[in-house]
Amino acid sequence: MKLRCLLIDDEPAALRVLQSHIANVNGLEIVAQCKNAIEAIDVLHENPVDLIFLDIKMPKLLGTDFLRNLSNPPKIIFVTAYSEYAMEGFELDAVDYLLKPVSFERFIKAISKAKRMMGHEVQTHTEEYKANPEAFVYLKVEKNMQKVFVNDILYIESWKDYIKVFLTDGNSVMAKQSISSIENLLSNHRFLRVHRSYIVAINKVKGFNNLYIQLPLNEVPIGRLYKQAVMDAIQSR
Repeated sequence: MKLRCLLIDDEPAALRVLQSHIANVNGLEIVAQCKNAIEAIDVLHENPVDLIFLDIKMPKLLGTDFLRNLSNPPKIIFVTAYSEYAMEGFELDAVDYLLKPVSFERFIKAISKAKRMMGHEVQTHTEEYKANPEAFVYLKVEKNMQKVFVNDILYIESWKDYIKVFLTDGNSVMAKQSISSIENLLSNHRFLRVHRSYIVAINKVKGFNNLYIQLPLNEVPIGRLYKQAVMDAIQSR
């Protein structure tokens, strides 16, 4: 049974890092994402949630005040850029306290702790992922839905309201779609968001450094907020 997770953070980049980490851990699913604690109250009224990833310094209502007002809260992992809140977080019986930017290694430790407290075990996709050569997605290309095999995708670049999908044969496909939507479509496959504008196929990575992911036909930049998560995810494979 998967742990149902709620993400609460007013920073889109921080949410994307958590999405990437969660996609690489078996037994987790995202119920909803909220940009403030007020939105989260409605989500909790309508959905069962096992674990909340909670930012502290947010508009409208601090994460700590939000937690104090919950009569029967789920397990909480604080995720914040402010270390001075750590003591207060632990006083509220938080499972863990993660400082941004959150590395994949540190994320796994927090998840392992939460799962032990709830009687679960943690596994990464590395342990049980099996590539399906027949897996495909449909992309909206002009007026048609075009079939693209997942194994043929090298990397994806965001172009405002479009995405450009670069293929292993050197060709590319321009589709009317957001990069977040294609990230969700590929969440069960080995793809990693490395920048707000780029997603790469992990099994196509030839090498990397502090600035770039090296692919067979190109280099892709690593975003500052994604850096540690990218390094951890690639090296764990």
